[in-house]
Amino acid sequence: MSKLSAYFKDSYDELVHKVTWPTWSALQQSTAIVLVSTLLLTLIVWLMDTASSSVLKFIYSLFK
Repeated sequence: MSKLSAYFKDSYDELVHKVTWPTWSALQQSTAIVLVSTLLLTLIVWLMDTASSSVLKFIYSLFK
């Protein structure tokens, strides 16, 4: 039981005293970067999907 309580005590101590939390502005900046990156990647995948679909439809139309 003492090992379990020591584990929770050490975990709390690390969480409160050793972890460096980002500032509010750094958190907002990171969130914006992730959001823009996600939207850009989504756009790229959509374009690739649309292009491959068009190419496949053209190829299939040749063999009708």
